[in-house]
Amino acid sequence: MGGQATESVTRALRAVVRGDERAAAELLPLVYEELRKLARSWMAKLPPGQTLQATALVHEAYLRVVRSEDPGWEGRRHFFAAAARAMREILIERARKKASPKRGGGRKRVDLGDLAVAIEAPAQDMLALDEALVRLEREDSRRHQIVMLRFFAGLSLAETAEVLGVSVPTVERDWRYARAWLHKELTPADSGGTSDD
Repeated sequence: MGGQATESVTRALRAVVRGDERAAAELLPLVYEELRKLARSWMAKLPPGQTLQATALVHEAYLRVVRSEDPGWEGRRHFFAAAARAMREILIERARKKASPKRGGGRKRVDLGDLAVAIEAPAQDMLALDEALVRLEREDSRRHQIVMLRFFAGLSLAETAEVLGVSVPTVERDWRYARAWLHKELTPADSGGTSDD
């Protein structure tokens, strides 16, 4: 995003924070393409068979973020971090609904087109990731924020460091730790890893 476009977004964000309802309508066209990229990034990380489209995810997340009581945005990067969090929450809600017995939760998906059988229910994968992120947030909120900004909002190491007010080497170190921690949390105990016995 160019300098002038970034300034327009920042101005619109400040107006939204001040309560200017018209600014919220003006903000969407300014951030739409970046939100679509973020949504496509989210959707690419999900198992196949999702019914939610990136456009619908963008619109629902945008409404949640703009309607929040105290958005707490300090600029463009904070806005996109909030949008990434909203997208995660939407996908988790959908995964929980999909995993419920009413919606056939626990059943394995069989794609008859090429007879591929999914080993794990996609909703379960998303729920396991969410539970691990909740545990990480309780254990270390900064590392949780780094995962949210790097993985879900797509910020670079430098952008993440700027948002959090820490050095790039600190972000690099915490990012490595958080990825290893999440890998350990999401790897089943019987998959050949070491156990605590």
